[in-house]
Amino acid sequence: MPVAGSFAEAVGWMSPRGHLLIPLALTVWIAWGDLRTRRIPNYLTLGTAVAGLAYNFMSHGLSGLADGFLGMLLGFACLILPYLWGGMGAGDVKALAALGAWLGPKLTVFLFCYMGIAGGVIALGYLVWQGTLWQKIKEGWVFLHNLILCRPAGAPRPPSPALLTEGIPYGVAIAVGMIVLVGVGLR
Repeated sequence: MPVAGSFAEAVGWMSPRGHLLIPLALTVWIAWGDLRTRRIPNYLTLGTAVAGLAYNFMSHGLSGLADGFLGMLLGFACLILPYLWGGMGAGDVKALAALGAWLGPKLTVFLFCYMGIAGGVIALGYLVWQGTLWQKIKEGWVFLHNLILCRPAGAPRPPSPALLTEGIPYGVAIAVGMIVLVGVGLR
């Protein structure tokens, strides 16, 4: 009887999370590719977006399709500025937009928050591992100091490509955020 009870508990735990299994699998695929090649292929982000929109349309009709489009636009909007400032790659932006097509606007916001926390922890760990944490803190302090005291005209400019360091594969942070989202089990 304990096996049947465990199975029933697993089914009960999974029931509010079932709609997140396919996006979770796609996110793990995205993270795996990003780790291996430091790229997220367009066929994967486009396929994820189209499948997410189709799923929402078939599940909820036109209102689901509208939610999918809103989630996709929100996912894109959340990461476009970091991309324009040179903080991440275009594949990361497209990946969150594609996942937004599956998740809709509410869950896309939660995923954005969870992956942001995961990305910060991963970045800190990476800087500690590289031995450059204090150097980056000093550079950040100088940037903030100059931004506040000098008040340059216009938006801050991204650093030149020569000053950029090798980044982390942010697809991993997206996958960790998705794992947390599934664990929390929001609807």
